[in-house]
Amino acid sequence: MASTTVAGATSRGMTREEKKVIFASSLGTVFEWYDFYLYGSLAAFIGAAFFSEYPEATRNIFALLAFAAGFLVRPFGALVFGRIGDLVGRKYTFLVTILIMGLSTFLVGILPGSASWGIAAPIILIVLRMLQGLALGGEYGGAATYVAEHAPSNRRGFYTSWIQTTATLGLFLSLIVILIIQNSMTKEAFSAWGWRIPFILSFVLLGISVWIRLSLSESPAFKKMKEEGKGSKAPLSEAFGQWKNAKIALLALFGLTAGQAVVWYSGQFYALFFLQNVLKVDGQSVNIMIAIALLLGTGFFVLFGWLSDKIGRKPIIMAGLALAIITYFPLFKALTWAANPALASAQQNVRATVTAAPGDCNFQFNPVGTRKPLTSCDIATDFLAKNSIPYDIVATAAAGTAATVKIGAETVESYDATTAGAEAAAKDGAFKKGVNIALQDGGYPLVRDPAKVADSKLDALVAGNPKLALDAAAIRAGEKTVVPVDQAVKDKLITAEEAAGATEVTVYSVPKAGAFKMVADPAAVNWPMVVGILFILVIYVTMVYGPIAAILVEMFPTRIRYTGMSLPYHIGNGWFGGLLPATVFAMSAAKGDIYYGLWYPIVIAAMTLIIGLLFVRDTKDTDLDEVK
Repeated sequence: MASTTVAGATSRGMTREEKKVIFASSLGTVFEWYDFYLYGSLAAFIGAAFFSEYPEATRNIFALLAFAAGFLVRPFGALVFGRIGDLVGRKYTFLVTILIMGLSTFLVGILPGSASWGIAAPIILIVLRMLQGLALGGEYGGAATYVAEHAPSNRRGFYTSWIQTTATLGLFLSLIVILIIQNSMTKEAFSAWGWRIPFILSFVLLGISVWIRLSLSESPAFKKMKEEGKGSKAPLSEAFGQWKNAKIALLALFGLTAGQAVVWYSGQFYALFFLQNVLKVDGQSVNIMIAIALLLGTGFFVLFGWLSDKIGRKPIIMAGLALAIITYFPLFKALTWAANPALASAQQNVRATVTAAPGDCNFQFNPVGTRKPLTSCDIATDFLAKNSIPYDIVATAAAGTAATVKIGAETVESYDATTAGAEAAAKDGAFKKGVNIALQDGGYPLVRDPAKVADSKLDALVAGNPKLALDAAAIRAGEKTVVPVDQAVKDKLITAEEAAGATEVTVYSVPKAGAFKMVADPAAVNWPMVVGILFILVIYVTMVYGPIAAILVEMFPTRIRYTGMSLPYHIGNGWFGGLLPATVFAMSAAKGDIYYGLWYPIVIAAMTLIIGLLFVRDTKDTDLDEVK
């Protein structure tokens, strides 16, 4: 392995041992994003399996803990395993992290739900998520350090860029696995047990990774340091307790990883969220679009890693940040016109006005999706924001009065959930129906599902929806179903009081009379344009992420390298990046503009660009043994 550290070996290809080092190290990063996307994409199924048995308040606490654990404990994992890696060695530490991470992911797939194990099930799930987060905190730093310390100094960017590639491959793999499994069974089967299969399949990745990692040797730089007796006895205090090293960690965080993280999350995770939740493109199409863009863009991680060995790491990362800052607004606006032109057109022509009492409107930061709006203004703005409706807030209403929403000539009154009591559901239904009808009249792409209506409710439905021009007699003369009365109560077709004395209920399906929903017309989606824009966003990701491992490794001395680089990386990606979707939505909801939240990644990227340009030095051709 000595030949791998010779600086002049630029013309040769990778040795067999070097390929094994890169492959073994990279599988942990595949796990990282494979698991992350699985949990985010399948959260609804996980919630139904583990939290549905409990009261709402308890369920919300569990959901908060399970979601937040993966983000919040990652920096602590960086501290724990970084310290072990600098004391014991790279190989054995990240062998432990891959075992913990892989087994935790697998166990999520086989863990019985709350219906079988009661409150123990969600508690164990949270523990598994915390173990995953801790292991992830140690995995990336170990993998990047291990590969970098095996690489020739003038090919380090190229070698470590393979780790960055597999992060996207992990996301791509999870998309493909979910799509294949969803298409191989019914929706009911997938909801009941099929969602577990992607977690269980992770055991294959774990087995391959452990088998290969067991055959690896310790990194040359670490062995040399140990032989010379230059190892650190207290990596944590040396890395962060001494200003000369703590300063490097702060520069790594604010001058590199914070901006890298928001560009990474914006280009892949938020782009997916924006298409599916803001532009209302169906989830399967979004997954395919993202998968195509990732497939087209993945090779650029290696390209920019290779290029960083030629021109430097810093110029490429800073250029990626600058491009994101300049183009995010036009790119996401173009994405709207390409994915949902009817929505884009309606947004230009129809804008809502929310009139509320001063102090009634709050900043709706909701990182785990469990917070419910309570004031009349928050209820109104939350509903408008989730349906991608632009609006202005006018705080001129009298104190104590409910907020109103004006769309065109229509004005709809909201309600205060804290005082509505038993009437809350009826008020909520009336508010949403009134707003939706006004939006539909204004040209927004809203459709209505069929409504299942009990015979006793049919006349009221006809009378309450004059615009639908329904004919009760014609509906009663058409198709109908008869269901047991207990099933009708369970499906909320009738109340328990209305069921008294009955044994069965006649139910009609009335077209276009059910719940409203905003949609993107599949026939109007410009697939080449959407994929092209996503590809550009992925290119930005490859620019900021491809060279990041090399520059982080080269900033820290061997004795504290694992510890020093891991913490800023995981704070940047776990906190700055992980909170991006919730922050962007809250900012957009506060402003009534679906694009306003983009200021969050733009401002963070601008901060990193400025600090990086002024204070971060380029590290190309650094001799790792000489970093002090």
